[in-house]
Amino acid sequence: MATLAIRNVTKNYGDLEVLRGINIDADDGEFLVLLGPSGCGKSTLLNAIAGLEAISGGDILIDGSIVTGLEPRERDIAMVFQSYALYPTMSVRKNIEFGMRVRGVPPGERRAAVEKVAQTLQLSSLLDRKPSQLSGGQRQRVAMGRALVREPKVFLFDEPLSNLDAKLRIEMRAEIKRLHQNLETTIVYVTHDQIEAMTLATKVVVMRGGVVQQVGRPQDIYDRPANLYVAGFIGSPPMNFIPADLTVEGERIQARIARNGAAPVAIDVGPITADRAVLAGREVILGVRPEALTEAGEAVRPGKVAIDATIEILEPTGADTFAVISLGGAAVTARCHPRAFHSRGPARFELDTASVLIFDPGSERRID
Repeated sequence: MATLAIRNVTKNYGDLEVLRGINIDADDGEFLVLLGPSGCGKSTLLNAIAGLEAISGGDILIDGSIVTGLEPRERDIAMVFQSYALYPTMSVRKNIEFGMRVRGVPPGERRAAVEKVAQTLQLSSLLDRKPSQLSGGQRQRVAMGRALVREPKVFLFDEPLSNLDAKLRIEMRAEIKRLHQNLETTIVYVTHDQIEAMTLATKVVVMRGGVVQQVGRPQDIYDRPANLYVAGFIGSPPMNFIPADLTVEGERIQARIARNGAAPVAIDVGPITADRAVLAGREVILGVRPEALTEAGEAVRPGKVAIDATIEILEPTGADTFAVISLGGAAVTARCHPRAFHSRGPARFELDTASVLIFDPGSERRID
């Protein structure tokens, strides 16, 4: 196990800046997920940590030692690739022990290491099979086993589940999480799937255009996204963005949401702060998670505000029904009980005012 520190790392391809001043710390035994869409720089950063990409500036430290100029084999890392990268003519056993054989590890030690890893990954009965005789999930476990036998300081995972179907992805997520909990190893994991990030990570790094947008625990990023990009990227269905006007009412701030043919909805969004006071009298964007907007009962509960709206679309999912309404000129999704509504039309909802976030449309940052 080891710590990982990334200090002011940049990467350029000619005039194209792919990584821009990246600063990240991973504690010993942490599960760090680099999250973002294709082209955001997350795989480039992972390759830089592995030594497969030379960086243009900055430093990478593993366990406090600078490894920036070291070859991949000198960094004491192990990488699991998206494509598995298994040798098709070798058995599972030979694939797992291949690296040890190259390094000259004695046969007895190799056998013991393979048996231990195979038991951990439930591969014991598959050791004599070839990769072509395995399922996608089994092949991924073999690729993980090949990394595990090295007992490196840091494990690197490059979108390892993207080639699997939905059911296998769920199974392998649980497998990887269990592995991390049992071994308490330091892992850096790249994905574009925010569900993977939320379920696996102890720390998430959200990236966009080669820039770190936010670093934090999954729940903190979900509850307190730093800006509109993070707020919209994390969550399924994504956060609703509703235009509103801020006004000062005594010592409190109110947000007013326009409605077609009806009086505006007034929401108390908390006490006056310096940042909020600057935006008073201006249009802002309210961030509302779908679960913060649900069907109203006979009486509106404390801390909630009632909203009358017309359901335009109903999307039953079994566990929930998503109702799409219009607020402030925006399509807004409410997460409701599966049997709350059966048809489109007028309905009453309630909004949890404590969950409403305020964003500045200009800077796009969250306003506290």
